[in-house]
Amino acid sequence: MGINSVAVVADLGESYGNYTIGDDDALLGLVTASNIACGFHAGDPRVMDATVKSCVERGIELGAHPGYPDLVGFGRRLIEASEEEIRTDVLYQIGALDAFARIHGGKISHVAPHGRMGSIAQTDAKHARAITDAVKAYDPSYIVICQNGLLADESRKRGLEVGYVFLADRGYGEDGMPVSRSTEGALLHDPEEIGRRVVQVVTEGTVRAVTGKVVPLGHDADVVLLHGDHPQVLQNGTALRAALDKAGITATGLQEVLAEKAKAAAAV
Repeated sequence: MGINSVAVVADLGESYGNYTIGDDDALLGLVTASNIACGFHAGDPRVMDATVKSCVERGIELGAHPGYPDLVGFGRRLIEASEEEIRTDVLYQIGALDAFARIHGGKISHVAPHGRMGSIAQTDAKHARAITDAVKAYDPSYIVICQNGLLADESRKRGLEVGYVFLADRGYGEDGMPVSRSTEGALLHDPEEIGRRVVQVVTEGTVRAVTGKVVPLGHDADVVLLHGDHPQVLQNGTALRAALDKAGITATGLQEVLAEKAKAAAAV
């Protein structure tokens, strides 16, 4: 692989009003980057403000995590929307998070589409175009976090940098992609296994599928993701960081990972 570093990101700021989702304060001690909910699938202005402030204070990279306007379904249900609706919804959410980033002296580094919006954009051209058009129009320096597929393709067409993500706590199929949440083994519950998998992905580029077969991931692992609403997210994150340390893999910001990757490619 040639790269000895990876970014560790968690979905943050997913609380809403009187409802608390996850333990963001504890997670901030484990991650190097953040995907912050922008008020559509989760989050609200107060939560966004506090989350951005905490990330800036700790030097954690800021990422916008736009999703469908679906608080009830947590953004994990398909919403039938036009390309223009998707584009403007994403643009609206990025702008909202950027307002808080600016007042706290930070800057958004990346955009990571959430839930069903993000997964369908890997295969649906309408979603991929709409999301990348919004990012390109707002700030073409933003990195798009995604997996192999149309979202990565459309990002590169627009000159946007791509950060490939591995979902640390999710089961994968033999196609090198996460399996549906309804599939047996879709959500991992063994923190030590999660740590081992991440090391394998970063160092070898392979993952053990839910069938037991070891398969190529199909892309680099620039960033590994922990889902903030996983019931064992703190144990998972602690085990993941310990496994990276033991393997000599540096957990750092996504921008640093991609800079190292570019440097290694140029040296070949």
